Amino acid sequence: MVFSKNRQIVIEKEALTTLGLMKEGTLSPVENFMNKEESYLVDKNGTYRGLPFPLSLTFAPNGKRNQETIKSAKKDEILDIYCEDKKVGFVRVDEVFEIDQKEKIYRIFDDTEENKPIINHLLKKLGNFAISGNFDIEYDDIKKIKDEISAKIQSLNAKVVSAIMMVANPFHRAHERLLRVTLEKSDLVVIFLLKHSTNSDLLPLEYRHKALQYFIENYVHKNNILIIPFDNTYIYANNKNAILKCIIAKNFGCNRIAFGEYHDGLGMFYDKNQVRTSLENYKNLINVDLVAKLVYCNECNTLVNAKTCPHGHHRHIKYNSNSLIELLRNGILPPAILMRKDISAILLSLIFPNRFKNVTQIYDDLFPGIGLIETHSDRDFYIELMKLYQTTSLT
Repeated sequence: MVFSKNRQIVIEKEALTTLGLMKEGTLSPVENFMNKEESYLVDKNGTYRGLPFPLSLTFAPNGKRNQETIKSAKKDEILDIYCEDKKVGFVRVDEVFEIDQKEKIYRIFDDTEENKPIINHLLKKLGNFAISGNFDIEYDDIKKIKDEISAKIQSLNAKVVSAIMMVANPFHRAHERLLRVTLEKSDLVVIFLLKHSTNSDLLPLEYRHKALQYFIENYVHKNNILIIPFDNTYIYANNKNAILKCIIAKNFGCNRIAFGEYHDGLGMFYDKNQVRTSLENYKNLINVDLVAKLVYCNECNTLVNAKTCPHGHHRHIKYNSNSLIELLRNGILPPAILMRKDISAILLSLIFPNRFKNVTQIYDDLFPGIGLIETHSDRDFYIELMKLYQTTSLT
C-alpha cells in the first residue's frame, strides 16, 4: 500500500455528493471550486461564465483540523480529500480566502436567523476559510444515474423527458395528479426521489420508494417512468433550490421539469394576471410546468384546483404532508380521499411491523372470508379496515 504524504481534508457524505454532481457536469457550468472573485460575482449577478447560476459554490469544510489545513495551504499544494476514513480524491490549491459565514447564509436563504434548524445546520458545516482550485474524486454514483437515464431515453427514443424532484413524504393523491399530468405531456418522466439524509422527520427512503413503486406498478404506464433515489445535499436547502433543480435536471438529460405551484423557491408573483416565478430568467434553460395547488372539495366530491373551484376554502380539504405523516406515525389510516388505501396500508405495515398479536384472528373475526383457512398480513388488514371506513349505509 502506498501512503500519501499529503495533508488531508475530511468531508461528510453530503459534501461528497455535491462534489460528485460537480465532477460529472450536473452542476455545469460549475465544475471546480470557485475563487473569491468568482464567488462574489455569482452571488451578485446570478451568473457564472455567462450562464445562469443562482449561488456561489465554495469549498470551506468546517472543523478545527480542516480549517487549520486550509488556512495554511500554499498555492499548488495537493490536499487529499477523505470521507468516512477513505481517500476519495484530492484538490490542487489555487487560492485560499476568507468568507463571511452570515453573508454566505444570507445569499442562500435571504435570511440569517440562526435558530432555524437548517440555517444552524449549515453554519456548523461552513468554515471561515475556503479553497479554490481543480479537484478530482472517485465517486461513481452520479455517473451511474446519468448512464441509467441516458439508456432509458435511448430505449424509448424519448423526445420529451420531464423531471420531477419529490420527497413523497408520504405519497398522496396530489402527488398522483402531478405525476399523471406530467406523464400526459412526456415520453419519459424521471422521478428523483430525494433521500434527505439529514432530516429525521421524513419516512425512510425505503418506505417512500416502496409506496411510489407500488403506485407506478399498478396505476400508470410504468415503462414511461424511471425512479432515481437521489442523495439530497445542503445545496437544495435554500431559497434558490428550484433553480438548482432546473440546472441539475437539464444536465441529467431532461428538457422539462414539473413543480407544484407552491414549491419552495419559485418566488411566485402575478404580472398582468399571469402567474410568473423566479424562474423567468431561466426559461431558455429548461421548460417549466407549474401544476396548480390541489384540494379535495366536499361540494365537487373530487380533486380540484383551489383557484378555479367556486365553493370556497370552507369546503376544501388540504393535502398537507406534515399532517398526513402525523396520522401515520400515530397508527391512523388517512382518509382515502387524501391517500390511496393500499399506499396507506403499505406504509403502516412498514412503520408498525408485527403490530398485532394475531392479525389473522382479528381479520377473520371482522371481515368476510371465502370459507377456507387463510393467512393475512398487516397490510391486508389495513386495506379491509379502510373498506369498512368507506361503507356508508349506516352512517
